[in-house]
Amino acid sequence: MDRQRITQAGVTIPMAPFLNKHKPWVSVICTCFNQGEFVQQSLHSVVGQTYPNVELIVIDNGSSDRSAEEIAAFCALFPSTRFIRNATNRGLCRAFNQGLALAIGDYVIDLAADDVMLPQRVARQVDQFMSLPAYYGVVFSNATYIDTQGEFLRHHHPVRPDGRTTERVPTGDVFQDVLTRYFINTPTMMMRRDMLVALGGYDETLAYEDFDFWVRSARSYRYAYIDEVLTQKRVLPNSLGQQIMKADNTLLDSTWRVCYKAYELCETPDEYKALADRIRQFIRKCFYAEQYTLAAKFGQLLIQIEPAGFPSRVILLFCRMHLPVNSMYRRYRVATMNS
Repeated sequence: MDRQRITQAGVTIPMAPFLNKHKPWVSVICTCFNQGEFVQQSLHSVVGQTYPNVELIVIDNGSSDRSAEEIAAFCALFPSTRFIRNATNRGLCRAFNQGLALAIGDYVIDLAADDVMLPQRVARQVDQFMSLPAYYGVVFSNATYIDTQGEFLRHHHPVRPDGRTTERVPTGDVFQDVLTRYFINTPTMMMRRDMLVALGGYDETLAYEDFDFWVRSARSYRYAYIDEVLTQKRVLPNSLGQQIMKADNTLLDSTWRVCYKAYELCETPDEYKALADRIRQFIRKCFYAEQYTLAAKFGQLLIQIEPAGFPSRVILLFCRMHLPVNSMYRRYRVATMNS
């Protein structure tokens, strides 16, 4: 296909044709579901990149609001945008894979339709990739969280006055680290397309993508961190990450399946230990969400690695008793709010 860039960066300088020809292409895959209030800002942040060769693919995943109309209006201004409109919500992972199948870039960004890329992001990440060996599969950065009005809430990694983070951010071989804790801000990632293809894209059987992607990719590829804020992640009351403590959420079942994959990929005692500690956290979350059968499955996986320990055994016992902790907590919250 003829590669038509979305951004207009650099077109006024004399060497622009040469530079555009020799700069690797970046494919931004933007998935949208009922984010019509924010999608224009998100897409314009792609257009506003200082890097010249950016391909934009937008998938509306069965939205019932004005998302599709907002995207169509943007496409009228930027006709090189590729717009896929799904009649129904196919799930985040499958929608992203639709875009991945069309992507021509050497590198790929998975952009939610309510997040914002700062203008230098693509240029900084491509420069970083081009300085790294081919076994680096992901470049990520710091981010700020913003509210529905775009107002600053906090940094993902706390920063000093000069903007540099105050804490150590894992880089290189991060497999054990991704088992230990959540430290990668998902929308900040730029990924090698050939790595994504080799992994088969996102796992479409799962309710969310990032933990599974980190586990599978970090086993074979390295990660690099840029200590700058390059993305704004919007925090919404109904976002996927806010749903994990709800009693009927499907996220914990996906998490159990990812943990089982991680168990099969672990190679060292420290990696197994990191996974066991993380499983204990998920047992507690299953208890609070009243997903008692799932808690037992996490418990069975835990004891394949090491003894559960007294606190986890107590929580698993409460799960077998089906204590309605989630219902009691919600009633308590309602009572305190009304008092």
